[in-house]
Amino acid sequence: MIKKITFADIAKKTGYSKATISRYFNHASALSAETQAVIEQAIQELGYRENKLARVLANGRTEIIGVVVPSLYMHYYADLLEKILLAGEEHGYKFIVFSSQEDRETEHTYLSELMAYKVEGLIMVSHVTPSVELAKLGIPVVTIEREDKYVNSVNANNYQGGLAASQHLAETGCEVLIHINGDLSTASPAFGRIRGFRETVQKTGLASREYLQRLGNTYEEIRDGMSAILKDMEERFPHKCKGIFVSNDTAAGILLNLIVQKYGCFPDEFKLVGFDDSPISREAIVPFTTIRQDTRLIAEDAMEMLIRRIEERKEHVPEISKTLVHHVIDTELIIRDTTKKCMKGTRQ
Repeated sequence: MIKKITFADIAKKTGYSKATISRYFNHASALSAETQAVIEQAIQELGYRENKLARVLANGRTEIIGVVVPSLYMHYYADLLEKILLAGEEHGYKFIVFSSQEDRETEHTYLSELMAYKVEGLIMVSHVTPSVELAKLGIPVVTIEREDKYVNSVNANNYQGGLAASQHLAETGCEVLIHINGDLSTASPAFGRIRGFRETVQKTGLASREYLQRLGNTYEEIRDGMSAILKDMEERFPHKCKGIFVSNDTAAGILLNLIVQKYGCFPDEFKLVGFDDSPISREAIVPFTTIRQDTRLIAEDAMEMLIRRIEERKEHVPEISKTLVHHVIDTELIIRDTTKKCMKGTRQ
């Protein structure tokens, strides 16, 4: 029978008291680096396996972070979640992940469950619950790409991306600029994409059309919405070179497929730019131009911001900073095959 290693065994091997060994597991920074190194070596030599449940009961620290995303169908959210998990694991944290499907009641249920699990912090990507409510949860919260008035956040530079996308379409000779996005509040960071588009329309004087509506979280919903939009834009702007800026790569990829299925190619009278630089933009039948968000940098920045506030609580800092921090990460235009120069009035 394998002997269960205890604090007493570690204390005997190191010569330190059981209180010191306990402090190593619960408040290591209070010990010198030399003491920590001696205890760590003894732990490895003895093959000690920590009782996680006992530790949680003793100090209330679960080392678990909650993450709530809107859905995992969107390529951006799946990619971002992967980067968040990798960033957190490097710091020794584990995760409980929920997908809200943009339903308020579902999201509130999940938030209650996360609090019951005593998560130490929350990364909120879903945008249903207002930040004023998130701030009242009593744990550190960092949001990504959503309304963030009352909490810390990390967002892409959406205005920069929207401006770059629409300006690039104008520069390729498009006669009409079109933007497809959700019906967003001005408080949403992604509204910056709409602002960038509108500024370009105003500066160029080009004809334009905005389709601002919720497309859904499934392939079928997005395909149906994009089919209706494609039909409408063709009826409104026949034989015009149409520059289409879509707010995410998943929807842009579906629109691209619809166009290719209809014409057997990607006609010259369409120009397309997505947003995210998800794998789908590179691997599509016609690789499409997009705006790159650095999901690795966004995830790492959000995780470091969250852990810094978790550690402040662990260290019982008398006055944890109440100043909110909102980091903005630059975007980049990635040019591919869908924005070649227009040959006006013709098709490829």
